[in-house]
Amino acid sequence: MLKRFGVLLGLAAGAAGGMLEVRGADTAPLIETLRSVDAEGKGGPAAAQAFQTLSKEGPQAIPPLLTALDGANPLASNYLRNAIENIVARTRKTKGALPLAEIEAFLKDTRHEPRARRLAFEILVSTDKANYDRLVPGMLNDPSTELRRDAVIQVMEQGNALFDEDKKDEAKAKYRAAMAAARDDDQVKTLKKYLEELGEKVDLPTHFGFLMTWKLIAPFDNTAGKGFAVAYSPEKELDFTREYEGKEGVKAAWVPTTTDDEYGIVDLAKVLTPFKGSVAYAVAEFDSDAEKAVDLRLGTPNSWKVWLNGKLLFAREEYHRGMNLDQYRMRGTLKKGKNTILVKVCQNEQTEEWAQRWQIQLRICDGTGTAVLSADRKAAPATGGSD
Repeated sequence: MLKRFGVLLGLAAGAAGGMLEVRGADTAPLIETLRSVDAEGKGGPAAAQAFQTLSKEGPQAIPPLLTALDGANPLASNYLRNAIENIVARTRKTKGALPLAEIEAFLKDTRHEPRARRLAFEILVSTDKANYDRLVPGMLNDPSTELRRDAVIQVMEQGNALFDEDKKDEAKAKYRAAMAAARDDDQVKTLKKYLEELGEKVDLPTHFGFLMTWKLIAPFDNTAGKGFAVAYSPEKELDFTREYEGKEGVKAAWVPTTTDDEYGIVDLAKVLTPFKGSVAYAVAEFDSDAEKAVDLRLGTPNSWKVWLNGKLLFAREEYHRGMNLDQYRMRGTLKKGKNTILVKVCQNEQTEEWAQRWQIQLRICDGTGTAVLSADRKAAPATGGSD
């Protein structure tokens, strides 16, 4: 079985033993002290003392500690999670009762922080493994990708069982449902394989929301990395009829391209020729049916900047770090109607074979990784297939 169960008991080492100590102190000020510690450790001594006190609280402190994880910074989250885990471990050791109904109510309230909800889920499942099969079916479209992952696994397993019984149509229906919900690449790849073995076409670019059609221009000078900070003409105007004086006198003109890579990878070196020590720009247009906040998720091994409708969202000056799906995540707001996305992609002058990639991959989605498609682009069916 592929089920994953949270393991909390191993975290009990060092927790207070003996009889369960149910304290009556007001935990709110202690929790606020933990939440007040900043990411650099300011307020650390007070937080450490508050953590020690909270770790000795009874199980009634678990729900407010879970709630305190909402919006907490990473350091504060570590304190809060460890305090919860210590209380859970000690309560079990002394055979005390956990507030399971409150913990489940917290889990089911999707407004809470996803990783906090995951912790609540792990407490419930490690208390009673039957809770896994009871709770997971309701998580197939959960905003928490971690919880959704378990639900996708469960539906995939159901499809596999039907496939083994030679019930191919029923198995295909299960795989379709799992594909519609899947957001993690490993699961998507597996489901794509299963569906295609059953004659189903899967459209990954549409499933993920990759931008496939671009206008590209290069080369602008990036000798010794100087081009990253230079605002070349495409940053000042977008006139696709114009040519510009490029690096070493090469004329830079806009080139339209549509990638056929199923992960939306645009290989600038192939489309534009592999200029070393150069800057390229890529422009995509996106038609939104309404104003909406979205994620722009970029993958590239190069230094880059991204603008949405002329507003710089983020930039990173680092070369040859590798390239991964959703490597960089930015939040932006699409306006209703036409939107323009501009990407600056800088290649350096390294000559090693591994330093030759000059590529981008960009998708638009919501916070769960669900594709947000341009209004002029046909949505995929539930399977991610296309006709």
